[in-house]
Amino acid sequence: MAALAPLPPLPPQFKSIQHHLRTAQEHDKRDPVVAYYCRLYAMQTGMKIDSKTPDCRKFLSKLMDQLEALKKQLGDNEAITQEIVGCAHLENYALKMFLYADNEDRAGRFHKNMIKSFYTASLLIDVITVFGELTDENVKHRKYARWKATYIHNCLKNGETPQAGPVGIEEDNDVEENEDAGATSLPTQPPQPSSSTYDPGSMPSSSFTGIQIPPGAHAPANTPAEVPHSTGDIRLTPEDFARAQKYCKYAGSALQYEDVSTAVQNLQKALKLLTTGRE
Repeated sequence: MAALAPLPPLPPQFKSIQHHLRTAQEHDKRDPVVAYYCRLYAMQTGMKIDSKTPDCRKFLSKLMDQLEALKKQLGDNEAITQEIVGCAHLENYALKMFLYADNEDRAGRFHKNMIKSFYTASLLIDVITVFGELTDENVKHRKYARWKATYIHNCLKNGETPQAGPVGIEEDNDVEENEDAGATSLPTQPPQPSSSTYDPGSMPSSSFTGIQIPPGAHAPANTPAEVPHSTGDIRLTPEDFARAQKYCKYAGSALQYEDVSTAVQNLQKALKLLTTGRE
């Protein structure tokens, strides 16, 4: 993929999107779809913050040039041309980051890559808002991931051993202001999970204020135990196929972390959609 024209210096007004732009740069080669949507989020957010000050207008104009160049390079990629596919791509990527970091945390393996993965997952959930309002699960994952990144970073910085897994969450931590927490490079591929698998169900019921991440929290709720057989010709739309692909991707992610129940729920959801045309 061709290199993009550099952006001018970031205006102080846009400090809140600096890490989203850094994430975009990190993914230009690794995952251009993620890079595109990170810039789109930065563009939309920047427009809301300040689109009139000369420095801000110049910056947003150059950012728009980058977006147009990326869109041209990606061509007819369905993750760009179809919002539902793009949303599924971002959600799946953010989920993998979150599960990798959570698995490392619960196993007591504290290091910069897992801090970075928690933080990047929270940034990518921000980016998902370009498609609309976040689900409750995404809001909870974002809050938890952002707090965990700050908590573990501060512990390591102060020479303390973090507590593994969910503990008391601090509402006033602001990881956005912490340059170090998001400064290290991500692993190209998250390592495969060890015997310590992702098991959010193991957390105490009163583990931290206002947030619960039960098993399969990222899966659609109320998935039926049985899927009715197709009765007649079912005409599926491109959106139906995209949704079915999304559920299958979620199932694949769950299997990577030996979360069988979530995988089954998502596959049942996809099967029902394909056989009945309804969710």
